[in-house]
Amino acid sequence: MLHQQFNINYNNLPKIFRWGSCVLLMEVEAIVKYDKDGCPITRLKKQISTVHSQDIARRTFWNQKPSLVKELGSFVEDIKRIDKDYVKYFQSKNKLMPYTWGVIRIDGSHFHKFADVHNFEKPNDEQALKLMNECAVGVLDAFREFIFSYGVSDEYSFILKRSSHLQRTHASDIVSSVVSFFTSMYVMKWKAFFPLTDLVCQPSFDGRVVCYPSTDILRDYLSWRQVDCHINNQYNTCFWMLVKSGKSRSEAQQILKGTQSQEKMELLANNFGIDYNAIGEKLRLGSSAFWEEETGCSKIVVQHCNIIDGGFWEAHPYILA
Repeated sequence: MLHQQFNINYNNLPKIFRWGSCVLLMEVEAIVKYDKDGCPITRLKKQISTVHSQDIARRTFWNQKPSLVKELGSFVEDIKRIDKDYVKYFQSKNKLMPYTWGVIRIDGSHFHKFADVHNFEKPNDEQALKLMNECAVGVLDAFREFIFSYGVSDEYSFILKRSSHLQRTHASDIVSSVVSFFTSMYVMKWKAFFPLTDLVCQPSFDGRVVCYPSTDILRDYLSWRQVDCHINNQYNTCFWMLVKSGKSRSEAQQILKGTQSQEKMELLANNFGIDYNAIGEKLRLGSSAFWEEETGCSKIVVQHCNIIDGGFWEAHPYILA
């Protein structure tokens, strides 16, 4: 049909269209130096190679690549002769527990390095926190099954409705969708928050999902994350104020070792004139992004409020209804 109606020879189409791509980590001989006589000295080195081959279903493709045989073992049967249902049998079928609160939590991966490369302000970068909140709002808008989210620093937790149809989806599919969407939002929105800073390396996030069987346990989880926000922020504020005052990082760690919350507050007040309780709520309490119901419509809002006490939930009873 392609040839008769469109004068297209399918075999002339690029291999990448017809066969797809294989990215392989191969061992190849590479010249590492030369001896005194000028003769090259070679060593086996790992090298990434991209190939487009129609033969990956054949045992010859694999067995002719010694480094792959070493890792995978030799193939004695052409893969195309194996029943595809047999292969699918090994795919995990883990789904979320029905009628529970599914929590997808994402965390920055190697984010300390990312923050250093992009010169984030210490202990907290206002623009970086705003960017995280913007990404969370994007997730809530794109995935309407999420009703609430809480974030601090480089992490965010998204709460799935108990009656969500996504509970019938593979857990790995939900997590990968949220993580990839959040990451792409972070890249797309970067210049809106850092107009003078180029994105010189890619941000990376990992994710997991946990199902909590009751509303009380879900609130305990959220309370734990907010307590952790306070503990980390108070420590980091003290640590970086000490470093900025001339202490080395190891000296600052030693000074803070074993100190309690009240001692850290006194250190900030006495040494730097900082009232910790006057620090912005975004830094002490984290950010809550959720759908707020108003007369006739709903909208996504970002607030910095105490979600440990019952007052917030009493004021927004529809969130965990």
